[in-house]
Amino acid sequence: MTSGDKLLGRLLGRQPLPADESRVPPQAVGLQLVLDPQGRVLTSSGPLRHGLAQLPPSAEPPHLLDYILPGSTLALEGRPADWSGQVLDLDLRGLGGKTLHLRGWLQPWGSQWLLHLLDIGDLIQQRQQALSREQCQIFAAQISEQIRLCNLTRLPDVLHDQLADLARYWHIPCLGLALLDEQEQSWVIHSCYSAHDSPRLWHDDQDLGTGLDSLSGNTPLHLNQIQGLNEHPRLQGIFGHREGFLVPYRDDHGVAAWLLCGCYAVQQHAPNLLDRDWLALTAALAGPLLSRLREQRHHLHLERLEALQGLLGTGWWELRADTAEVLLAKPLAASLQLPADSNRLSVQDWLELIHPADRAELNSRLQALKLGKPLLLCVRLHEADPSAATRWYRLQGQALGRGEQQRLVGFMLDISDIKNQQQQAAAAHARLDNLIASSPAVIYVQRYLEGALQPSFFSASLQPLLGWSLEDCNEGAVADWVHPEDRDLYFQRCRQLLREGNVHARYRLRDRQGNFHWVLDEARLLRNDLGLPVEAVGLWLDVTEATLAAEHVRQSEERYRILVEDSPAMICRYRPDLTLTFGNRPLAAYLECAAEDLPGSNLGQWLSAEQREGFERRLTLLSPEFPVSTAEINLQLPGREHAWWVWSDRGVFDEQGQLLEIQAVGRDNTEVRRSQQQLTQSAKMATLGEMATGLAHEINQPLNVMRMAIVNVLKRLNSGDIQVDYLTEKLHRIDAQVQRAARVVDHMRVFGRRSEVEQQPFNPAQAIEGTLSLLAEGMRGKGLELRISELGFEVQVLGFVDQLEQVLINLLVNARDALLGKQGQQKDFKPWIAVHGQRDEQWVRLWVEDNAGGIDPRLLERIFEPFFTTKPVGVGTGLGLSVSYGIVQNMGGRLSVSNGQDGARFCIELPIVQADQITR
Repeated sequence: MTSGDKLLGRLLGRQPLPADESRVPPQAVGLQLVLDPQGRVLTSSGPLRHGLAQLPPSAEPPHLLDYILPGSTLALEGRPADWSGQVLDLDLRGLGGKTLHLRGWLQPWGSQWLLHLLDIGDLIQQRQQALSREQCQIFAAQISEQIRLCNLTRLPDVLHDQLADLARYWHIPCLGLALLDEQEQSWVIHSCYSAHDSPRLWHDDQDLGTGLDSLSGNTPLHLNQIQGLNEHPRLQGIFGHREGFLVPYRDDHGVAAWLLCGCYAVQQHAPNLLDRDWLALTAALAGPLLSRLREQRHHLHLERLEALQGLLGTGWWELRADTAEVLLAKPLAASLQLPADSNRLSVQDWLELIHPADRAELNSRLQALKLGKPLLLCVRLHEADPSAATRWYRLQGQALGRGEQQRLVGFMLDISDIKNQQQQAAAAHARLDNLIASSPAVIYVQRYLEGALQPSFFSASLQPLLGWSLEDCNEGAVADWVHPEDRDLYFQRCRQLLREGNVHARYRLRDRQGNFHWVLDEARLLRNDLGLPVEAVGLWLDVTEATLAAEHVRQSEERYRILVEDSPAMICRYRPDLTLTFGNRPLAAYLECAAEDLPGSNLGQWLSAEQREGFERRLTLLSPEFPVSTAEINLQLPGREHAWWVWSDRGVFDEQGQLLEIQAVGRDNTEVRRSQQQLTQSAKMATLGEMATGLAHEINQPLNVMRMAIVNVLKRLNSGDIQVDYLTEKLHRIDAQVQRAARVVDHMRVFGRRSEVEQQPFNPAQAIEGTLSLLAEGMRGKGLELRISELGFEVQVLGFVDQLEQVLINLLVNARDALLGKQGQQKDFKPWIAVHGQRDEQWVRLWVEDNAGGIDPRLLERIFEPFFTTKPVGVGTGLGLSVSYGIVQNMGGRLSVSNGQDGARFCIELPIVQADQITR
């Protein structure tokens, strides 16, 4: 036995310690405190001394009462001598706010006292847990009894009261009971309770969705704001992102209920309850509740079933094999007009109620039913009065079980009204058949099935008209009969019939011999009481002769009238001298006149002389082989400065190929053209801005020359050595420099102006000269070599000289920037830019080349895209090449790029204006 065991035996047996151990307190177990006669703690020992709370330092030793919680001070009245011989249960202050539950006794220790204390926290916790479980069981029994014994009408109030008691007893702020809805598809708050000072997380009948389905349902689930809600994100909305506690209830149907405790830290408020205690509480609450609810639903189901049987005149029956008796539901017995207590009949008596014509068949079917074959039969009742209306019943049954346990059950439904209506409908159908057979038209019926109309009936007149029969009308057959050119009209007819309920259409149908007949189709859609389509009834009337005659009468006029009058485009017809013969309303609106005033007026009055000449020249190029021409024309409309139209002409020729008339379609392109002009002007201004530094140098150079000449003249005047020839030479030099600066300024002013409205013929050499006058000196000043080749030929192109100049400036400036960038990287690099041209019979080509190394092949496809630039951020707009591409395209040409041996090669191709096309 160890020394610690011996000490423990002595302490528990209250044996006095030996004299040799009286100076040092034992330290084997628990806590030992040495007290002076006044109860002050002199020393402490034992493992539990480390768990004592730290008291503030003082001059005197702390008193034992300073360690004791208020609830234990009654046991320590007086001095230590008064406590001797008693069992002391003390609660001492521990570290971190904890409480040490200790039990011990006091014994003398020389002139002092030794207090021996052992930890009894586990015993107290077990006692509290046992007490809590006992209270929980009592509370669960009370809840279960209250719910089982209460009236169904008071069940919601009783349940709410029990939830309130449960919440108050265990300090739960929000409490709710979630059950599956009647379809068992979603969780619903059946009842809930919220304390007055807590948030209202739920309300009665609140749909929680399927979020609780993701939980296992085997044990309670603790949710806290740090971990639980992150592990179960679908519960965040249910608990309002707060801490919670969920307890499931499982029965033979699976998880049938959840007890939801919101804003609740269960370990803090109910530390003595185990998971099984919460499961028992939830079972006591949900178990009897679900039983009562299922009982209530069962009663409601029986009431509904009985009411339904009474309303339909139907009811169940059961044939018992052991007694050969038929049991009838009370509503069925009443419907069969049996005495009130005659709901049990023999099989023979039951068969006697059936009409003799159906009795034998029913008896045979009952025998087959015993062998497992389902019963379905319509029978008539045997009426004692032959003049009484016949009553029909639908009889249905099935066999349940086998052998001696077999039961034959079924129902009888009064269908007298349905049978009478069927007989009336059959009579009406027979009369209608006779009427249809004598009709000259084809009457048809199409049933509505899954959004489509399927043929279900054709009158006998279909055979002599088309040679087809109803058997030939399988799915899609009618659409195959329709002429290929009329099938769109036929399908539109079907859609209109379903949409509007009636239709009137005309199309061609093919007969069995392959000939086509024009038919007039008139149909109406029939709907049921709910407004849903049921079937379509219509007729076909052969109108072939009348249709062909009408088509010959209006061959041309009808083609235009419908399509042209209300078209949003401008449509007109005019003779080769531009005299209008027809114009639609949009054209009249643009020309600000009435549509009836257009015939006889001349389209050329809204064109300038140049535009009219180009317009008439384009008409002369029309031919039977190439009858269509499209161009953009410029008009001077009333009240407007200019308007641009995209105009398409189509010539109408006689048999000899002579142009008789032109049919034209146009659309307004003014806003697009103005936007293009504004973009071009903006790009031009951006180009001027980029050239500002070079132009300043170009103007500053003549000023420097003039200043030096004036300084030299002033020196000569001051010295008195002045000659007329010298003065004349200096003044001429000053005048030349003034003219040079004036040319630069004038060209800047001309270049900055907005382009003319109409394109004019010009020599592309003018654009080259203007470009060099603005850029040449500045580029040479930066060390760039300009290799400008004379064109060597005279040609005219149609467009705007300032816009072509803008294109050349963009190309030269881009080449300059690329060369300067490369020059900064290579010191021995000699940059140059070349401009030269060539021509053939139809095109003139201007080339701009450099030796900057070329463009990345991956960027060649995107080089003309708007806002695309290879320059650094903040340098360049990305519009220069895009606008240049559009300018060249508007002049009828092409702008392309490729990489040569030394660098990039840009090519401007423009069509040459022939001498006979130049307006003089």
